[in-house]
Amino acid sequence: MTVMAERPTTSGTEYQSFEELLVALDALAVPDGYRAEIMRGSIVVSPWSKGYYLPVMRRVCEQLEAHLPESHVIERGPFLYVFPGDGCAYGPDIHVAHERAFETESHHLDGAALSFVAELTSPATRTNDLTDKVRVYARAGIPVYLVLDMQEEQAIVHGSPTPEGIYEVRFTKPFGEKLPIPAPFDCLLDTAGFKAP
Repeated sequence: MTVMAERPTTSGTEYQSFEELLVALDALAVPDGYRAEIMRGSIVVSPWSKGYYLPVMRRVCEQLEAHLPESHVIERGPFLYVFPGDGCAYGPDIHVAHERAFETESHHLDGAALSFVAELTSPATRTNDLTDKVRVYARAGIPVYLVLDMQEEQAIVHGSPTPEGIYEVRFTKPFGEKLPIPAPFDCLLDTAGFKAP
């Protein structure tokens, strides 16, 4: 497998089941600076986030902490949530899940335990963050999906998912403004300072 900077790379190998794909993902030797996910039945390797994304992720976590549903925790980084019905496994940048989701020895966590997901786009991931992940997260019933579009410098929040994979609520604000975060959080997210340095 060849990995190219800022471009996602797929495996190109055929697998018989989602479980086989997860086993292959676990066995994959991913180069330093890259991460692997499963998208539409393929293993996709893309670059990790840029350094300036960390303060943005920290600000989101700090603002949402007081508004979490009971027994839910907010985290950043490397946890893999599986969505077998869609043949996907994602490692979201920020995630809120019921604490029971972490009571396992497996590193394949149940996507149905999520109540919030946030993705910070990069040139390599932007298209999937704005399209495929919207449908997968909505079909999984995740109440809130936040996309921080780092290239367009805007925040897009999706809420009220339907089983058909559609979010009925969608708000967009440019960075620097306050964005309403829907139920079960019901708060405002201040996006001041989210731009690149």
